[in-house]
Amino acid sequence: MRNTIEVRGLRKRYGRTVAVDDLSFRVEPGQVTGFIGPNGAGKSTTMRVILDLDAPNEGTALVGGRRYRTLRTPLREVGALLDAGAIHPGRRARDHLLWLAYSNSLPRRRVDEVLDLVGLASVARRRAGKYSLGMRQRLGIAAALLGDPPILMFDEPVNGLDPEGVVWIRGLLRGLAGEGRAVLVSSHLMSELEDTADHLVVVGRGRLIADTTVSDLLASASDGRILVRTAQPADATTLLTNAGGTVHASDGTLAVTGLPADGVITLLTRHGVPVSEVAQARASLEQAYLALTRHAVEFGAARKPNVGHSGASTVEEA
Repeated sequence: MRNTIEVRGLRKRYGRTVAVDDLSFRVEPGQVTGFIGPNGAGKSTTMRVILDLDAPNEGTALVGGRRYRTLRTPLREVGALLDAGAIHPGRRARDHLLWLAYSNSLPRRRVDEVLDLVGLASVARRRAGKYSLGMRQRLGIAAALLGDPPILMFDEPVNGLDPEGVVWIRGLLRGLAGEGRAVLVSSHLMSELEDTADHLVVVGRGRLIADTTVSDLLASASDGRILVRTAQPADATTLLTNAGGTVHASDGTLAVTGLPADGVITLLTRHGVPVSEVAQARASLEQAYLALTRHAVEFGAARKPNVGHSGASTVEEA
């Protein structure tokens, strides 16, 4: 249990607002778990409760089987990046990490190791206020890695990173999980999680919507659709419909449900309908996520903003 995060029956209210409502999930070692949901879903609140920055009204949040507040040297147990701006702008990056290392009985050499790991060694004596957002993100990641912990938590870690940095963080997260660590990542970039995460915890309005693997979610969102390209779409549609399939045509492609791929190929070939491509449809993680959370959006804009004579857009909150 040393490298797990476990949330059980968590509830957190701010006045009359329920931020987290009976939420339970577990982050296992050896995998990257994506923590996703619309704005206002309770993700940041949950992560703050896990780190004992906020107290829950009900339930528990444990790291390695213990409350975070009971850890004597927390950086050796849990590394976290919640806010890249949470550093005094006048403090030099290396001094910031040295202070953290001292407070958790970590050797000074570890500071130089993580600065090199995140690519900040050459600017380690620059004040944090002179750092770009991407550099502050890297510094926050360095702080999370400082104690070489078995559990890591990152809130929007790719914010401000350039393309090279995005590729780097993707490899870093996969590498950390490959070493047997539990890695929890909150992000709005579904394309990044699709390439990085193994498991997903999806929340909306403070409640659990799904706790599933990425592959299972994508498979369920694809609905068994078969995509067919043919020079005779009308003939193909008639044959497939008569065989019990449901066909939708879009942009020169037929989306077929109710029939297996090999059955589609056999049927069309037998009747002389030319086929240039038959493929199993695969939904993107973004498509799967939007379908899953469409009823859990707290703050949504109108699809078509009303544009006045002045050219200004008026957007209504849903």
